[in-house]
Amino acid sequence: MINANDIKNGMILKVGGELCIVSGFQHTKPGKGPAYLKVKLKNLLKGKVTEKTFRTGEKLEDAYVERKTAQFMYKADNEYIFMDQEDYEHIHLNSSYLDGDENLLKEGETIEIQFYENNPISVLLPTFVKLKVISTEPGMKGDTVSSTLKPAKLETGLEVQVPLFINEGDIIKVDTRDKSYSERA
Repeated sequence: MINANDIKNGMILKVGGELCIVSGFQHTKPGKGPAYLKVKLKNLLKGKVTEKTFRTGEKLEDAYVERKTAQFMYKADNEYIFMDQEDYEHIHLNSSYLDGDENLLKEGETIEIQFYENNPISVLLPTFVKLKVISTEPGMKGDTVSSTLKPAKLETGLEVQVPLFINEGDIIKVDTRDKSYSERA
């Protein structure tokens, strides 16, 4: 059991008998009455996002989640195959575990998979991934200071907006939280 004051983003809780991940929270202290927390929860099994309110002293059930480091091997049909870095077992996950982040994965990428009671529940990508630019319009000489952006297609099929000085063949860092260009790698 944990105190509602200890809630953090990414924490997994058991709410109403179901596993939910905290995707956002706001601590509020009104002029009258006790403080409370508004918490945005995503159900890990159903994918439904709900908002719940908890009193600051309220006790919540924390779910013990095991994290395993795994390497992305390949995609076969609708399944993504990962290899556990400790025991070299293959872990087969369908695309629903990746929650729309399939185009941030490239072969050989190391990620973390969260398990609850020996069942996979979610995939955690690193904050930044390095991807190669496959196609984009060529940059013009002198376009290094401008904040103008252009579309670029990356090796995984992801399209991001990049500065004008980025060219085909460049390797860039992409922020996995919002799928945006971060910097040249």
